[in-house]
Amino acid sequence: MSLDATPTPATSLISPPDHTLIMIDFQSQMSFATKSIDAVLLRNNAALVANAAAGFKVSTILTTVAEKTFSGPMYEEITDAFPGKALIDRTSMNTWEDAVVIDEVNAIGKKRLVLCGLWTSVCIVGPALSALEQGFEVYVIADACGDVSDEAHERAMERMIQAGARPMTALQYILELQRDWARVETYDMTTGFAKKFGGAYGLGIIYAKQMFGASESH
Repeated sequence: MSLDATPTPATSLISPPDHTLIMIDFQSQMSFATKSIDAVLLRNNAALVANAAAGFKVSTILTTVAEKTFSGPMYEEITDAFPGKALIDRTSMNTWEDAVVIDEVNAIGKKRLVLCGLWTSVCIVGPALSALEQGFEVYVIADACGDVSDEAHERAMERMIQAGARPMTALQYILELQRDWARVETYDMTTGFAKKFGGAYGLGIIYAKQMFGASESH
């Protein structure tokens, strides 16, 4: 049996209008005990995800736990990307058990969810497994999550993957939203965020543009 290839992307690839991003508990108190990822890298990756989502107009939910009484404010790198956007504050460790969050998920109405936040083994596992059980597709941005140890983070990722969640990274997220450098309307935005938050990849873009006037779209 022969195969006929077509220039068609996989339906499992994400695109800006097909999912809801939920950023969970990126807060000071949660960060203090996070050891599986450096705090600077975590904040940088969270900023990359937030700016990518805002720039591509992805449906986004921002949620905190006990913001005023215990865990502190959400990272400015995230809230600055969504000026004026209300945060949903919870008491439940599992975001999926908060009725206000679920009302927002239902109002948006998309069955594909992308999750990231702190901690992986509690605040991400809870909604991931709950959403999967209810028939949602779930993606987890692994390097925009963190936990109290490498072991805690890795076992949590394994548990979610075994249940059907799909792992990805922060840089992968923005590049999958762009997907084609010929999409000139978002080219400067994507490369701009990559230069600012994309680590060594961003340095490479800066170098190529300044030294050679290079462009991925040509």
